[in-house]
Amino acid sequence: MRKTKLFLISLLSTILLAGCATPPPKNPENICEIFREHRDWYFAAKDARERWGVPIHVPMAMMYQESSFRHDALPPRDYLLGFIPWGRVSSAYGYSQAKTMTWDDYIRETDNTGADRDDFDDAIDFMGWFIFKTQKINKVSKWDAYNQYLNYHEGWGGFKRKTYKKKPWLVKVSRKVDNRARRYSSQLKSCEEELDHGWLWRLFFG
Repeated sequence: MRKTKLFLISLLSTILLAGCATPPPKNPENICEIFREHRDWYFAAKDARERWGVPIHVPMAMMYQESSFRHDALPPRDYLLGFIPWGRVSSAYGYSQAKTMTWDDYIRETDNTGADRDDFDDAIDFMGWFIFKTQKINKVSKWDAYNQYLNYHEGWGGFKRKTYKKKPWLVKVSRKVDNRARRYSSQLKSCEEELDHGWLWRLFFG
């Protein structure tokens, strides 16, 4: 009886947590609609901009590509002998698809010890930190979504070695990210004032 009760409590907790998870935005192609639906995301993105000097549209375009704004996104599975599931192809997880080692570097450098990869606020701050570091290490503009994404995918060392030149598919994806970032930038200009006037919302719910 006790085991059954514990199982039911565990199951109920899982269901409740799943119900509390933030769903992906209904219209991810429009950054204004994303932020209208998830107003707290806008303020988190603004905080990352103020902390790292990163334009909002760049990490948001990269995040769309990485996880489609799913908090529990995982990379595809690896397979042994082509059909036996054998773990994941990498340790990437969450909104930003941050790998464990890089995430640990972020926590160590920012002292953000309570950060979680499935928390949007932490994920957007992580991406701001990464973009900031990319500018410092590889001299890539924070506004250059194309080359920022190449760094994000290949790592700072891989970008220096130009490993992306052997991956035409990645170059194509980076162009896609760059195009989306440009659209997001244009869209945000049309609604940022409206979003900023949501200070009362932030006062009570932020």
